[in-house]
Amino acid sequence: MAEIGRDIDRAAVLLASGKVVAIPTETVYGLAGNAYDVNGISRIFEVKDRPSFNPLIVHTSSLNKIRNFVKEIPQVARDLAEALWPGPLTLLLQRNEIIPDLVTAGSHLVAVRIPNHPLTLDLLSAIEFPLAAPSANPFGYISPTNAQHVQEQLGDKVPYILDGGPSAIGIESTIIGFDEYGQAEVYRFGGTPLEEIEEIVGPLNMNLNAARKPQAPGMLKSHYAPNTQLLLCDIAATIPRMNANKTGVLSFNKMYEGVPAQNQRTLSITGDLHEAAHELFATMRDLDNMGLQIILAEEVPDTGLGKAINDRLRRAAETRIL
Repeated sequence: MAEIGRDIDRAAVLLASGKVVAIPTETVYGLAGNAYDVNGISRIFEVKDRPSFNPLIVHTSSLNKIRNFVKEIPQVARDLAEALWPGPLTLLLQRNEIIPDLVTAGSHLVAVRIPNHPLTLDLLSAIEFPLAAPSANPFGYISPTNAQHVQEQLGDKVPYILDGGPSAIGIESTIIGFDEYGQAEVYRFGGTPLEEIEEIVGPLNMNLNAARKPQAPGMLKSHYAPNTQLLLCDIAATIPRMNANKTGVLSFNKMYEGVPAQNQRTLSITGDLHEAAHELFATMRDLDNMGLQIILAEEVPDTGLGKAINDRLRRAAETRIL
């Protein structure tokens, strides 16, 4: 099994030699490799069994470092970066040639962010290269929010897991790109609520369509899914049709009659969307490990972080009952 520890120097040596290392961020744990090293990046795709047409996010520690691998940082992007970095926001910028095609799936854009985690920021400050880092899980499965999740999922495929404790936010970053006129566009809902972004740049356009060749990470239709079938539905109306003892419930803030209490999980009993986002992947993973036939889930209020939670639920669901 992969070793878990807090040794930044060891992580840096492994990364510099072309190895991959799992790193903590405030969103989820990432599987990191040297973003300039094709061999290291190839190892990320190999460990995750991730399709090569799906681009990666590049992480670094400062705007000055970002200037080393992008052609420009438009004013609107600088405004967002200065207000919201470090934090759960990714920006799509014009890359220069130092970033390999494998990182961006051949796109002229590279997804970039500065994560808000002290241990990983120390690592990024100590190395001379940025890190490409998708979530540290097998492709398509639930994203990990602590070091043990990574160890359970990737085993000995990763030599080292940098342990920064539980992820504070628990869902991936919001991704923002810019059209030809400089207008900000949403490519993925995530840990930065759109309301906070609109306070800085004004109304946002939406560019959320899943594609066979996505323009940004996390745009594929099927993603973040447990092995157990997850059904996004009217829970109360669906329970009577199910085998109660083999059914799990993933609700926003209430328990339901007709399913054993031990098979039910709430994201936030107080209805707090921040708590719900933090608990989403860990709760989904918990239910997935119970040997159930099906998990019934429901959407949360579609505002603030609720948009990101609902996005992850929709992508995890195999079938949706309206």
